Amino acid sequence: MHIHLAGLTREEKKLFRRLNTQVKIQDYLETIPANFETGGQTLHSPRSVLKYNTAHCFEGALLACAILLSQGHKAVILDLQPDIKSNDDGHALALFKVNGLFGALSKTNHPSIRYRDPIYKSIRELVMSYFHEYFLSDGAKNLRSYTILNLSKIKKNWITDSESVWYVERLLEEAKYIDVLPKKKVSLRKAEQVEIDASKNTVWQ
Repeated sequence: MHIHLAGLTREEKKLFRRLNTQVKIQDYLETIPANFETGGQTLHSPRSVLKYNTAHCFEGALLACAILLSQGHKAVILDLQPDIKSNDDGHALALFKVNGLFGALSKTNHPSIRYRDPIYKSIRELVMSYFHEYFLSDGAKNLRSYTILNLSKIKKNWITDSESVWYVERLLEEAKYIDVLPKKKVSLRKAEQVEIDASKNTVWQ
């Protein structure tokens, strides 16, 4: 057992044991209301997510990673980033691997950039499955780079920390990101209006 899991309460351990497949973890994430950060920006630990019963994508990814870690998987964040010139947000996911193939757990309030089944041969292949869904309100496709962060190596207990875990985000800020577009400039077709309209649907109001 990873040292960070030693501090889990009986209720937390029971929940983690119950969510013993990636599908069950994803289904549980869907029951947690979206964190709209109305009181200011947050980065809650998995324990705080369970306490407040709310999560944005990064917080949901951290919770998913904690559950995966308790089941013997690696706790790895996959972070997607948009064009830095845009006003778009990044998207954090929990990366997992089954039978040598990659998948991702995702907490999002929108119909796109969601869960991915473990069918991808490489992390890049998985990342590119999000490319055509990652667009701005005008349809411009905006995914530009990605990186991964192994949470198991963090010394502070990001799972049960009662304070905000901004130190995890700082590690991502220091990470090297991999570009998804070729060096030679390409012309990208915008998402169609039907896709833009569909993207406006939300789970939580």
